[in-house]
Amino acid sequence: MYRILVVEDDPGIAQAVCAHLRQWELEARCVQNFRAVMDEFTAFDPQLVLLDISLPFFNGYHWCTQIRSVSRVPVMFLSSAAENMNIVMAMNMGADDFIAKPFDLDVLTAKVQALLRRTYDFAAASPVLSHRGAVLQTGDQSLLVDGEKLPLSKNEYRILWTLLQDKGTIVSREKLMEALKLASMLDIGKEEIMEMIDILSEEIGNG
Repeated sequence: MYRILVVEDDPGIAQAVCAHLRQWELEARCVQNFRAVMDEFTAFDPQLVLLDISLPFFNGYHWCTQIRSVSRVPVMFLSSAAENMNIVMAMNMGADDFIAKPFDLDVLTAKVQALLRRTYDFAAASPVLSHRGAVLQTGDQSLLVDGEKLPLSKNEYRILWTLLQDKGTIVSREKLMEALKLASMLDIGKEEIMEMIDILSEEIGNG
């Protein structure tokens, strides 16, 4: 049973989300102390975090940064602030997905289940991917080149995972966009994707 931590200061929304997730055999817990979110995160050890942007004391961006400093657990933002700039900031802080309020609980649950599948089923199915001496380790989402471990951002990992899964074939821009999980929210162009690939190529070449 996957553990979901809900960081939402509206008690009505938080309780409704937790109750609905539990109906789908997910173990959901609502944060109680918004001064000490990381304490509750550490104690619960969740496998996915649902995180609001507007919170008491510190906003969701702050807590996302704190979570990313210690964990690669997937983070999905819940917020009524659904403008593109907020989505960009959320992704730059290390978030994996974003859903705007008001949302349908069934849609939220479907997105949660899809993110869990992408994160944990893929890792279980493909523990190691390699090409020409470079090894993509899905367990800790790192790249090993000539014995040196290179850190990867979430987007870099997704691009490499997609390319190595289909190595030997041409991977379309649309498939890379789907792998980045931004296609439905942001206008990602060919130039941005190619720039990410160029950065990865340089990192691997210097590794």
